[in-house]
Amino acid sequence: MSQPDVSVVIGAYNAMPYVVKCVESVLEQSIGVDRLEVIAVDDGSTDGTGEELDRFAARCPSMRVVHQENSGGPAKPRNVGLDLATGRYVFFLDADDWLGAEALERMVAMADANGSDVVLGKMVGVGGRTVPVSMFRHNQPKTTVFDSNVYWALGPTKLFRRAFLEDLGLRFDPRLTVGQDQPFTATAYLNASVISVVADYDCYYAVLRDDGGNNTSRPDGALRRLPFLRAVFDLLTREVEEGPKRDRLLRRHFQSDQREFLTHLLAEADPEQRAAVFEEFRGFVRAWCSEGVQQGMPAADRLRLWLIRVGRLEETLEVMRHTLEGRTTPLVVEKGRVYGAYPFFRDPELSVPDEVFDVTGELPVHHHVHEVSWNGPRLRLRGRAALDRLGGLAEGSELVLRERESRVEHRLPVAPLPAAEPVDGDGGTVPAEFDTVVDLSRAADGAPLPRGLWDVSLNVVVQGVSREVRIGSRRSPEVSAKRQHRVVPALGGFVTAYYTQPYSNLTLDVDGAMHKPPASAEVGSAEWAAQKRAALLLRGSVDAVGPFLLRARDGDGRTVDLPVEAAEDGSFTRLLRLLDGEEALPFGRWSFSLVPATGGDQVRGLALRGSLSATGRRWWRRGRPVYAKLWADRRGVFLTVAPVRLTSAVRRAVGLR
Repeated sequence: MSQPDVSVVIGAYNAMPYVVKCVESVLEQSIGVDRLEVIAVDDGSTDGTGEELDRFAARCPSMRVVHQENSGGPAKPRNVGLDLATGRYVFFLDADDWLGAEALERMVAMADANGSDVVLGKMVGVGGRTVPVSMFRHNQPKTTVFDSNVYWALGPTKLFRRAFLEDLGLRFDPRLTVGQDQPFTATAYLNASVISVVADYDCYYAVLRDDGGNNTSRPDGALRRLPFLRAVFDLLTREVEEGPKRDRLLRRHFQSDQREFLTHLLAEADPEQRAAVFEEFRGFVRAWCSEGVQQGMPAADRLRLWLIRVGRLEETLEVMRHTLEGRTTPLVVEKGRVYGAYPFFRDPELSVPDEVFDVTGELPVHHHVHEVSWNGPRLRLRGRAALDRLGGLAEGSELVLRERESRVEHRLPVAPLPAAEPVDGDGGTVPAEFDTVVDLSRAADGAPLPRGLWDVSLNVVVQGVSREVRIGSRRSPEVSAKRQHRVVPALGGFVTAYYTQPYSNLTLDVDGAMHKPPASAEVGSAEWAAQKRAALLLRGSVDAVGPFLLRARDGDGRTVDLPVEAAEDGSFTRLLRLLDGEEALPFGRWSFSLVPATGGDQVRGLALRGSLSATGRRWWRRGRPVYAKLWADRRGVFLTVAPVRLTSAVRRAVGLR
């Protein structure tokens, strides 16, 4: 048998009936069972899990089952499976969970395309199970632990390059009965050359068991967490230089794991053990949780960490109860800041600093765009906005145009309109409507907006509190998400309005800083006017909107510019008059281009293309026969207007050739 692509390792302990769907999901993978090996390790189950695994193995030659005495945790079963694995990659699958049908095929393809050492597949929680989400907003072919949120997903249920694990000599620590996945995965992340994320497919379904049998739900949860936390803190201290990068990784533990630790500590019945465990965790906080680590944390986390640092056990648990019970936190607004009046706010005995309670940066801005429209250089934005729990935007709010590279910004006042009714997504806060027009020809302090990528934000001011938010991601269906090039003569070229990926926020690209204007336009049809023998109607389209000139040029260098307006869908029409009348084309062989009508001499024209059949017409003008013929080839669209030699006309009239 050739080397399998993936070794799927399933550690199982009393996993009935969940293990049935788990194994079935592996055997039904679209990658094909012939490209897999399945290694199931029964860790001393007593509920028939081992027998069920044996039945699967009897039907599937690529599956083997190992039976062993109960080891007390997932580490040893996973290590046994990893020692037996022969695949290019190894995937650790918990026996309670299952895989999406294309999960392994997609993850292997991602790894092969990018040389990945670790691949994360998008996770879905089942039955109320909480799973990480922030790293799965979009595919990430190549990232690192410092350039993404992958560190917030420290479970081992991922695809690992097996040679990479063997080179590191990486195994799960069997001394850790819970959290043994964190040092393992953290070590892999820190040493990986490439980490990839598959976010466009639901790869992994994590199940919350009805019987409470998940490993992390067992007794003595707070005490059992201390060893793996100590191991992780030692690892990060050893492997990552002190500074912002280490702070970023430590923040994950002192935020997420702190909450888990205190939740379990609340369930600890023995007061002496509760105090001892708390004191040990306090040592972690004092040793590793600096101000840099706490930067950007929610106020409730900062408050609990402050109380832990000073050794206030009961007060810490009271704040945790406040969070778990979902109690309302009153807000106090003072001097442009907002404070959450959590327990012990301005308590004279504790004297916790006010900045610990500062929630200004946590208040979400509710916003929605109803209209994005243009009138020449003027951009109209209409919508609504509010600051959560404080109210709709008020006087002093601004529209902010910020150039992405230089960070130059221009702020334009936004006047609130009468309050609207609250709608879904506004958090129950009554928003205020806004309707603002931005004249791009004057937006830069009275001058035209210069070349660059200008991100559009709204600085919402309510009760003296200001919060800035990018807008466009929440918009009405009538607001088209299509990227649109627009000719704006006042700016001397194109403005491209588009929505960023993956967050779908509005940005204006002035003068092709990122999105190059279209290079050509298309002529779709040409018809001779029925009532005007010397007139030809052209219909075409261009990936742009606004004023153009249909420029006709002949071999003698003569130029005739004919105004054309491209509609919102990019379509345009133009009647060509030949020989007589205003804007008529005289005799000659003409080629065509479409030029943005900006008034500049250096504006590049768009080549005019078309798959037209040749079409011609003859008529008499001032007693002499003339003809015109339009045709197109790979070089462009051409028109010849010329007199007919009189002898040729006579011969044609009498039927001679």
